[in-house]
Amino acid sequence: MSKRKVYIVLVCIFILAFFAGNLVYPQFLKLPHFPDIPFKLGLDLRGGTHLIYKADLSNIVKEDYSSSLQGLRDVIERRVNFFGVREPLVQTQGEKLIVELAGITDPAQAIQMIGQTPYLEFKEEKENYQAILEKNTKVAERKEGEYEDPFQATPLTGKYLKKAELGFDQTTYKSLVLLQFNAEGSQIFEDLTSKWVGKPLAIYIDGIPISSPIVQEKISGGKAQITGNFTVDEAKELVRNLNAGALPLPISLISQQTVGPTLGEVSLQKSLKAGIYGFLAVTIFMILFYRLPGAFASLSLLIYVFFLLALFKLIPVTLTLAGIAGFILSMGMAVDANVLIFSRVREELKQGKSYLLSLEEGSKRAWSSIRDGNFTTILVGLILFGFGSSFIKGFALTLIIGNLVGMFTAIVITNNLLRCFPKDKSQRWIWLWR
Repeated sequence: MSKRKVYIVLVCIFILAFFAGNLVYPQFLKLPHFPDIPFKLGLDLRGGTHLIYKADLSNIVKEDYSSSLQGLRDVIERRVNFFGVREPLVQTQGEKLIVELAGITDPAQAIQMIGQTPYLEFKEEKENYQAILEKNTKVAERKEGEYEDPFQATPLTGKYLKKAELGFDQTTYKSLVLLQFNAEGSQIFEDLTSKWVGKPLAIYIDGIPISSPIVQEKISGGKAQITGNFTVDEAKELVRNLNAGALPLPISLISQQTVGPTLGEVSLQKSLKAGIYGFLAVTIFMILFYRLPGAFASLSLLIYVFFLLALFKLIPVTLTLAGIAGFILSMGMAVDANVLIFSRVREELKQGKSYLLSLEEGSKRAWSSIRDGNFTTILVGLILFGFGSSFIKGFALTLIIGNLVGMFTAIVITNNLLRCFPKDKSQRWIWLWR
């Protein structure tokens, strides 16, 4: 690569590093119109509540365990969002439902609502349906007033629904949702559909509308289908929500842990100190042991930190103590890549080769070790992310991203910095390269 191309690459990298640094710490230069994106902190750093529920699957057939739990998870997440909790974490683990409410110090009300079984109901139009729609339109335009639900409750609820399944139209192959009611529900559904042909019959879960299919004809036999421009994923989600409201799936709270904001702040401060001390220790070691190349590696490592933290904000990545540990570990992997390159370059120089040729050959010889070491770590990270719990996933995600960025900084940034400052032939400065 010519010197001109090296300079262009380095200028582009430094420009990106400048913006990444300002994204990480916008208070430094306070550039106008520059976004101030906060880090997304996890429960252990921000404080909040960690809840573990156990689902009662005694009335569910084994084949429906997964879909029932997934539908329950969707409903619980919607409930928590309804409370205004910022970016809650709701996930299933076996028969357990794990809910993390970051920033919630008094979760009593949320616990009470989460503990209720999802409620599914079918609603019909009110008599003044059109007038309510017009009123709601005016409220939306004026941005004031209260919305009124244009639908009212019917006797048909989730307890009459036997099952909802995903289906496909035999002609158009579009996704649709198949419904099957029990004997009592079939009669109620037949009466409703005969009354509201050509009108919507709205479906609500926990008072929130999830679908408003139009009744095409009177439906007998307790079987019906919901058609529309569904994607497969949208139809699956609707099936999960319908089954969650229809199946008796109570949950009970078995564990509750509360992390106060003060404790979370202390953990964050200690984590930041650990990261700074680790960075300084690595920088000092690299400069003392490798002289000028070590200084270039330290500069590359600083740019690596800017890039990685900026990615954490943009993705965004939820930072926990475990995630910060993965970040610091990946920093060590990034330094390891530089060490491999420098060691190989030294070996080439000892054979009497020119500096640029030694750099070229050393980088090529080091690449296989860098590739294998980092890809093995990334593979382990993917396994941890796929099978681990929330904190393990945070560690795995930061480790994976850190390794990918670390390979880029070692191969591209450090390598181009070394190309930009070739070894001086005078003996007075030779010690800087040994």
